[in-house]
Amino acid sequence: MHITTLSGNRSEIGEAHGRAHAGLITHSLEVYDRLFQDFAGLDWARARREAGRFLPMIAHGFPAILEEMEGIARGAGLDFEDILTLNCRSEISLTHASGGCSAFALNRDGTQWLAQNWDWRIDQLHNVVALEISGLDAPTLISIGEAGMVAKIGMNEHGIGVCLNAIRSRTCGEGLPIHIALRKILESTDMDAAVAVASRDRVCSPAHFLIGSADGTAAGLEVHPGEPGRLTPQSGLVTHTNHFHTPTATRQVEDFPRPDSRSRLARLDSLLRERLPATGEIGEGELFAILSDHDHAPLSICRHFNPDQPAEERMETLFSVVMNLTRRRLTLRHGKPCESDESLTVQFGTE
Repeated sequence: MHITTLSGNRSEIGEAHGRAHAGLITHSLEVYDRLFQDFAGLDWARARREAGRFLPMIAHGFPAILEEMEGIARGAGLDFEDILTLNCRSEISLTHASGGCSAFALNRDGTQWLAQNWDWRIDQLHNVVALEISGLDAPTLISIGEAGMVAKIGMNEHGIGVCLNAIRSRTCGEGLPIHIALRKILESTDMDAAVAVASRDRVCSPAHFLIGSADGTAAGLEVHPGEPGRLTPQSGLVTHTNHFHTPTATRQVEDFPRPDSRSRLARLDSLLRERLPATGEIGEGELFAILSDHDHAPLSICRHFNPDQPAEERMETLFSVVMNLTRRRLTLRHGKPCESDESLTVQFGTE
């Protein structure tokens, strides 16, 4: 993979994104057309109408991003409604579909790490893009995500980073769609502003946002339209998979995780406590090794093809990210982290 560099005003950033990845964006629409039909019984036209109800929420909570989304559509030769639907795909599909993803924050010897595997349908593997976005009114940021979407997992020049865990639930209310909220977090200049996206703006459907900062702070936010549940580090660790477990969240939201969510979480906790030294320097290699774990395969942290699942429900690890927020360095492995140590690394200059 390579980094696609985007700069300028919102419209220019969006149009450059659309032009650079027009083919991948069109392919993403085809993937989600199939996914919406598989899980929600919606064809693309009906999904576009469903996405329309989120437009006023975005206009209220993050109006500037609409100009960028219009630019993406223009650059890719698509309708704005197509890009809106793509960026609201979680709200349309996650009432029925459940992803994977295993994420953790780790503070060790003054270094703050964030890391995760992103697990999703294999037909999105080649639609993953790495974007470096330098806007006129926001910090420069790196987002690893899906072509045509404004953000997913990443880090900005101030050392604010975010990871994502999908949550399957029938809840959907008022707030920012998940991927719009992730972009607003990535434009935050400090931890307080990042957390406020969940606590003040709110997120209209459930997810887990794992946020960290170069100053050594981290928090897991179980977001939904109400007050988010908050996980604070225990011995420097926050871990999460695909179920809610804070009382604040579980009192308000019923989720429907796959059975392996709890076993993956237990395995992640065990690996981080047993494999890493209590003190001393660690690096990206040790953390990618944890993300490559195959215990309880095929329902493991590193997920591979599982023929026992229905075809539409098979989830595999599509990429892994390790972020050293203290040094403002992000390292990406595209595909399963166990299959290659080839990686893409981006580093911002430290302040």
